[in-house]
Amino acid sequence: MAKYLLLKHYRGAPAAANCVPMDQWTQDEITAHVQYMRDFAARLEKTGEFVDGQALAPEGTWVRYDGEGRPPVTDGPFAETKDLIAGWMVIDVDDYERAVELAGELSAAPGAGGEPIHEWLELRPFLAEPPTVTE
Repeated sequence: MAKYLLLKHYRGAPAAANCVPMDQWTQDEITAHVQYMRDFAARLEKTGEFVDGQALAPEGTWVRYDGEGRPPVTDGPFAETKDLIAGWMVIDVDDYERAVELAGELSAAPGAGGEPIHEWLELRPFLAEPPTVTE
């Protein structure tokens, strides 16, 4: 089994000609989209492939250590950037091919008009310890 992180990016600008930004969806369209993701997670819970997931608020803060005491804080990320991480899901699957299959399925979540949004999801494996060499 291998763990993967699925990062769900929200793009404020359409990625394709038929893509309507989420801030222009109706409440029913948003509800259907969220329900699709809940159903997806529930199905993966039954197979043992779902580990965790969470939607994220659009507000955020950048923080970094500057060596001077209290770290500097900067507003952001901003929705005006047209791209921010909207949520994440951790899956634990047999192999990379299964992770790609599930990411593709999640990408088909409904959007405006109930049509699949075909969003790009970032699929990242968790860093694993390198194999130990024994002689």
